[in-house]
Amino acid sequence: MSRSLNKATLIGNLGADPEVRSTGSGTRVATFSLATSRQWNNQSGERQEKTEWHRVVAWNNKGSGLADFIEKYAKKGDRLYVEGRIEYRTWQDREGQTRYSTEIIAREVILLSSRGGESTDVSSPAKATAVAGSPTRKEGFDDFPEALDGEDDDLPF
Repeated sequence: MSRSLNKATLIGNLGADPEVRSTGSGTRVATFSLATSRQWNNQSGERQEKTEWHRVVAWNNKGSGLADFIEKYAKKGDRLYVEGRIEYRTWQDREGQTRYSTEIIAREVILLSSRGGESTDVSSPAKATAVAGSPTRKEGFDDFPEALDGEDDDLPF
């Protein structure tokens, strides 16, 4: 049997407050747009930037409170780490036109912004984390001071 992998990893900023709703069966789902940007210099040395917008969907399922976590902690402008899978959907709109959508179905979301709204570096501690299938937890480097210990003499380089 052949194996495959569908995994997306994004770090970006929320373009608006997340929208959270409940399905007919009572399952909660959060949707939000995440902006990622890249910068480069063109041939004449001018700085260029391109921003991509990603639609992200996060469900409360199998005991996870991912949608609830996002509703409680994530706000417009916050910097997020999102890990999940890419999913493509098609549907017919009210006029009978075929519509297409590409979404990231989130499995893990980490809030990288500080509570004051300032964005912190990716290497800084996450203020809150939610993983599908596990309870919401808060942890950072302060919880693991040994992670910041000095040199490790066992390293071969």
